[in-house]
Amino acid sequence: MKTPVDKLDRLFRDFARSGAPGLSAMVIRSGEPIVARADGLADLDAPTPCRLTTNYRLASLTKAFTAMAVLRLAERQQLALTDRLTDFFPEFPPIGGRITLRHLLHHTAGVLDYEDLLPPGTRLAVSDRDVLRLLLPHDRTRFRPGTRFRYSNSGYALLALVVEVVSGHTFAAFLQRHIFGPLGMTGTVAYEAGLSTVTERAFGHSRSGAGFTRTDQSLTSSVLGDGGIYSSIADLFHWDQALYGEGLVSRATLRQAFTPGPATTRSGTGYGFGWFLDHRHDARRVWHYGETAGFTTRIERFPERRFTVILLANRSDAPLAALARAITDSFLPR
Repeated sequence: MKTPVDKLDRLFRDFARSGAPGLSAMVIRSGEPIVARADGLADLDAPTPCRLTTNYRLASLTKAFTAMAVLRLAERQQLALTDRLTDFFPEFPPIGGRITLRHLLHHTAGVLDYEDLLPPGTRLAVSDRDVLRLLLPHDRTRFRPGTRFRYSNSGYALLALVVEVVSGHTFAAFLQRHIFGPLGMTGTVAYEAGLSTVTERAFGHSRSGAGFTRTDQSLTSSVLGDGGIYSSIADLFHWDQALYGEGLVSRATLRQAFTPGPATTRSGTGYGFGWFLDHRHDARRVWHYGETAGFTTRIERFPERRFTVILLANRSDAPLAALARAITDSFLPR
């Protein structure tokens, strides 16, 4: 009789084959990892196997950490979610006076996409500060702030800069001091080329014919607030567990992160602060995905069931939504 673990072997077969980029996966139930495995290679150029401690670029899973940084400052009354962009950046065009931090967190600010504003021929990597500079000449938004949902990397880059303005620390240093360090996430880093190092680093890959080529960085890889964190499933276990308690913020503050704002474009799905929110298996699901040059990531949490799936892959075509669905179907208690 086939067991759920046998099914995992079949699901992960493509990652385990020789010469393929890998996948690190963890399934957590009631505070214990019931599955923790790593398949494939973290680096094809210097063949290195993926491990539980391999650090992958999280891409948009970063947004939950950015939101948490803002919430920590809000809980300490160093800022309020009703504060406006112009409170932090007086040079921002007048439209910034109508955009609150809550709008940015919920993706309802309507700020322009910085990726669309990059000058043709741009070759140097863009930073969070560059995002601000790209937005400054434009006194307009895609819609009146607060009236619609539109997923925005620009908004979370601006939130990272707000953390820097209010705290007096770089965004990377704030995360290390107030989130990664306290949680024991020893390998996790908001990566800044030339300033920090990613230990046990996975390098990104994309399919090329019958094989793969390295596609590890892009022009936007240096923007931290929307997707610049590297982490492992071993470290994300600590993150997942912290979201059940009050080690980072109070339960009342944490509830705000898991409370939907205006409806998203996805039917039946809301968005909190750095998290999509919906229901599956008759249970509340809190989740996010990440996609960037050479990486695909996903985390799905069912808080009332104390059940989490974490999937990190260093290839751009990994079907993690389908994998998470199959794993949940097999392991989530009914």
